[in-house]
Amino acid sequence: MKRLLIPLAAAGLTAATFAFPASAEPHWATDPLAPKPADAYSSANFWLDANGAALRKATQYYWDFKNVPKLVGTQSKTPDDGKPGLTAPTGSVAAATKVKNVNLPKTIGKVFFIDRSGKYRWCSATSIQSRHRNLVVTAGHCVYERGKDVFRKWVFIPGYYQGKAPWGVYAGAYAFTAYDLDVYDDYDGDYAFVAVHNGYSLAGSKQVSKEEYDKWYGDKWANDVEITQAEYTKCVDLNGGESADCWAKLATTSDVVGPDYPTKKRAFKEVAKEEYDKAPTGTGNGAKEPAKTVVDQVTKSEYEAYKGLGYRKIDALGNYTITHYYLGYWVKETTKTLYYKTVFTVGIAKDLGRLGDVVGGQGFAWNQPMGQHVTVFGYPSAPHPDGDKPYTGLTPKYCMGKTATKMYQINTFKAETHQVLKCSMTPGADGGPWLIKYNNNKRTGYVNGVTSTFADQDGNDRIDFISSAYFDGEVADVYKQASLAETKAIVSPKGELLQ
Repeated sequence: MKRLLIPLAAAGLTAATFAFPASAEPHWATDPLAPKPADAYSSANFWLDANGAALRKATQYYWDFKNVPKLVGTQSKTPDDGKPGLTAPTGSVAAATKVKNVNLPKTIGKVFFIDRSGKYRWCSATSIQSRHRNLVVTAGHCVYERGKDVFRKWVFIPGYYQGKAPWGVYAGAYAFTAYDLDVYDDYDGDYAFVAVHNGYSLAGSKQVSKEEYDKWYGDKWANDVEITQAEYTKCVDLNGGESADCWAKLATTSDVVGPDYPTKKRAFKEVAKEEYDKAPTGTGNGAKEPAKTVVDQVTKSEYEAYKGLGYRKIDALGNYTITHYYLGYWVKETTKTLYYKTVFTVGIAKDLGRLGDVVGGQGFAWNQPMGQHVTVFGYPSAPHPDGDKPYTGLTPKYCMGKTATKMYQINTFKAETHQVLKCSMTPGADGGPWLIKYNNNKRTGYVNGVTSTFADQDGNDRIDFISSAYFDGEVADVYKQASLAETKAIVSPKGELLQ
């Protein structure tokens, strides 16, 4: 089975915590994301590598549906599911001076992951208060792909902006969600709490000896660089007459010569069609060689994916072809000794501590009455159904207002008890928090929902409503289980991967 309980010893939980009557279904399910430090380190490094190239390549997650769903009103009363409850927020930011605009909370950010097709995706999310100050809340569909497997390389980046992670990257360890979402893809449970490891950031690199390199856990690389004969001799002398780090080898080099050079040989260089067309005829250097025009017949996928110098063309018979053009040169070949040295480098990472200690955590609320005033944050990015694209997804936006006084169902997603808000944010805002009692000075409130679906209720091809699962006692049960999950640092004080 895919769904499993997290190891009790690893998570620091007791067997009694997970107990429920044999005749009853649990309200929650849990799945591992990257519980081991090495896997978490790999996930975070994937997104940080090459100065955040993968982060900038990612696009917002969206549903695979052609039509925007409609909302259907179902009932006028708040569900009777027990007493309302609140868990207070925490914060590390001092109270701000009162302003007319809405202050963005430090807790919000983006979650990044790789979907089943290999595409880089992101959603919105927020840090939320928990026992171990390590919890993120987002939409369930931003963690689980159609209620099945969890996404790969899942990380949370608070305060994300244009490929930057100002407060570090937090790799997901364990995901907790509604049993019905995990098993039946039921969007009444479209939420997820993810326990994340300590955050870390990249802190540069340093050259080390081979002995240090061999012992280093974490990011490291070895590059072979050419050195002078004098540097090679010094390297060998320092190592008692031999060295595994330095070596010499014979190499053959080719230099362009004239057509009268006695031991000349012919060499060819591929060029673009434009350069070939401008080249002179004959057999001189940089001249055309008709025999070196080669036509390859390829498949459609190879044709579309080709990025080389060759000229692509579909011939009269519908064949996909790539023509390669070569110019000829006269060269002399010389054999000489080249000298090399291996340079060993290790990447340094910095442990940033627990998520809640760095950015704080929003409070949590459940079984609250309908018609609440909420402030909803998210990173909208997708265009409206009519093609208009008012949002970039680079910075967080917000909506404010009162939720409807009755529940709604969304048939497309098997949802029957969603709360809704009039709001024009588009996909990309998925997973963003719905905060009641938002304190604009402290930038904190209580998470009472997360953005789940988007609706065009008046039929004008514009998103005008968003919805969230109603946070009831079952959601509180999932939250309480997630709050117990312990995570850890994944890099040591000296900057290497912990085992």
